[in-house]
Amino acid sequence: MTTEAEKIRFEKGMQKTRGSLTGRIRAIFGGKASVGEEDLEHIEEVLIQADVGVAYTTKMIEEMREALVSRKSWGERDFRSFLFNWVVRAVGDQGEKNGCGFFEPRDPDVRPEVILFVGVNGTGKTTTIGKLSRLFIAKGRGVMLVAGDTYRAAAPEQLEVWAKRSGSMYHRGAEKGDAASVVHDALTMACSASLDTVLVDTAGRLHTKEPLMRELEKIMKVASRVVEGAPHQVVLVLDATTGQNALVQARSFMDVVGVTGIIITKMDGSAKGGILIPISCELGLPIHFVGMGEGIDDLVPFDPEAYAEALI
Repeated sequence: MTTEAEKIRFEKGMQKTRGSLTGRIRAIFGGKASVGEEDLEHIEEVLIQADVGVAYTTKMIEEMREALVSRKSWGERDFRSFLFNWVVRAVGDQGEKNGCGFFEPRDPDVRPEVILFVGVNGTGKTTTIGKLSRLFIAKGRGVMLVAGDTYRAAAPEQLEVWAKRSGSMYHRGAEKGDAASVVHDALTMACSASLDTVLVDTAGRLHTKEPLMRELEKIMKVASRVVEGAPHQVVLVLDATTGQNALVQARSFMDVVGVTGIIITKMDGSAKGGILIPISCELGLPIHFVGMGEGIDDLVPFDPEAYAEALI
């Protein structure tokens, strides 16, 4: 259940997208009692520019045309109501998997649960892991953070700071060392300490760089040898400001490492908030959290209704 504070963070974080969308939609209606075919074409352009995507915008406009046939008028309020319901229906299919369901172990009989975080450079994986560790600790879990990014010089130190802030255990390996070996040693330690959750950071990698993508496969194989079924979740962290390119990244990572869920960061810095619609609809993956700012509390559980309200 989304709290009032989380709804406010959604509204604040979606300001750029909503400001762009609302202003242009209002200009299209311009006090009209109803819209016509020409207006629908303008609405289509606005939605595409908000990164809803051509396919899903086309589908939405077609359904809008069908709805218009049975009504004498279709004003701005009617459009907003239609858009809200359409978006909730489109992104809400993942149900309880979204948001807080992320904290439920995939296999209660296996400890620790291992969660691997992947993505390209600069999406905010390390910061996201740090914020999540705090949430896991608050739920009474024993947590370890693993610095599996052995390439970026500051990454282990950054993760160590988060571990200290949240009260998590921490493990790192040698700089430029083998990431799979780091994960192996960390999981061995986590098992000995009877921890509940291990959050594994990995180096940012372009989805087009095959050797680095193969390294992820190696990490996953090594993890499964230490902990049964590991990794139990593979979370792809995407940057909202990249728009449609985030969807391309997601497809590539899914092909290689079997992504199980998504976290969208930097939503507050993007006017392309509509990208959550094609990501959710096309990939069929739960969007667990949305990053709405740099603050420690600005990682908000994804909620379809809160998102739809903030969007329009």
